[in-house]
Amino acid sequence: MSVQVEKLEHNMAKLTIEVEAAEFDAATKRAYNKKKSSFNLPGFRKGKVPMNVIEKTYGAGVFYEDAANDIMPKAYADALDETGIDVVSRPEIDVTKIGKGESFIFTATVAIKPEVTLGQYKGLEVQKESVEVTDEEVEAELKKAQEQNAREITVEDRPVKEGDVITLDYAGTIDGVPFDGGTATSQKLEIGSHSFIDTFEDQLVGLNIGDEKDVEVTFPEEYHAPDLAGKPASFHVKVLGITEKQLPEIDDDFAQDTTEFDSLEEYKADVRAKLEQSKEERAKSEMENVLVEKAVEGAAMDIPDAMIDSQVEQMIDEFKQRVTYQGISFEQYLQFTGQNPEAFQESMRPEAVKRIQSSLVLEAIVAAENIEATDEDLNKEMEKMASMYQMDVEQIASFIQDEQKENMKKDIAIQKAVEFLAAEAKVTEASDELDFEAE
Repeated sequence: MSVQVEKLEHNMAKLTIEVEAAEFDAATKRAYNKKKSSFNLPGFRKGKVPMNVIEKTYGAGVFYEDAANDIMPKAYADALDETGIDVVSRPEIDVTKIGKGESFIFTATVAIKPEVTLGQYKGLEVQKESVEVTDEEVEAELKKAQEQNAREITVEDRPVKEGDVITLDYAGTIDGVPFDGGTATSQKLEIGSHSFIDTFEDQLVGLNIGDEKDVEVTFPEEYHAPDLAGKPASFHVKVLGITEKQLPEIDDDFAQDTTEFDSLEEYKADVRAKLEQSKEERAKSEMENVLVEKAVEGAAMDIPDAMIDSQVEQMIDEFKQRVTYQGISFEQYLQFTGQNPEAFQESMRPEAVKRIQSSLVLEAIVAAENIEATDEDLNKEMEKMASMYQMDVEQIASFIQDEQKENMKKDIAIQKAVEFLAAEAKVTEASDELDFEAE
């Protein structure tokens, strides 16, 4: 096999790969052996038709496509190894010469990882949000815990009021015609949650168990189902049951019953500490993101479109997995949001470019500063994984292949580059400037 590389504009390259005639003929023979049982010609038993007879009957190239598909993956991989090109896109393949007894030649047009010219990345000025937890934020967290530990009490002697959870049947129509998704039985609904459209919940206040009512509403103009958007609808509703939340008192008993603390004050102190930690982590992350953005702004690189296309494709695959976990298909998501695949793909491109730029710049900083991930760093990362999955570190290590470990080291080095930017930055607290202005 031989390979020639032609550099194209915008970090694209064309690889011309030539495979020897003997190797192509051998691949053609393999294709024949795999498919010969599917040929049935008069005078021959099935699977016993000679190769030359099949080629004469169906054409000399009857096995060429299968032979090419057999050869190309390995030939392409070998070509990348031989040339050392760092490819960052799927290859665009074009067969230029194919025939029995001849060399098999094809081209692969690919995007090459762009070189980055770094600008300023040390001593960048950045503002870090001050970390302050207010009493109101602590109380809000306690309120959430109170809501989570509320009991539902069945109500039979009064009508529906704000905050109740009711059970109801409903059947919706538009211009007297039922529509998909407009009917439900024994549906639970918290009054005041605004989980139903328009004034639906408000119109149920004052009803008693067993009451029926026609509720008139209008779907929002931006509703996810285009055939319902902006249209008036009528729902015939029947109240089946009413429950109300009984909230526990927030006191020492509450702390003892729901946490590991003996007093409310200890519980509050823990809530405050966790809020501070969360805010500190968020402020640190936001500061690091700003630093990376500034480093990207100062750098220069020529990103090929094919590289962006590959990143978009990867992001869409990740998105499809996320929505699948939520119980809907990607096609349903597009229908709900009124998008088509092309528009959704285009909407992903700005974020794809941002990800590529950040990754390339951080990799360039890793190289410029000789940042490395040590075996100790890798072991710490595997310890985190072991703790997360409640396994021994040795078990985790045995599951991870050498190539995966190298990729983990690359990721660790990238994170170290982010930490390097932060360590070298000129950081001011957001509250410092406010205090200065106040003076």
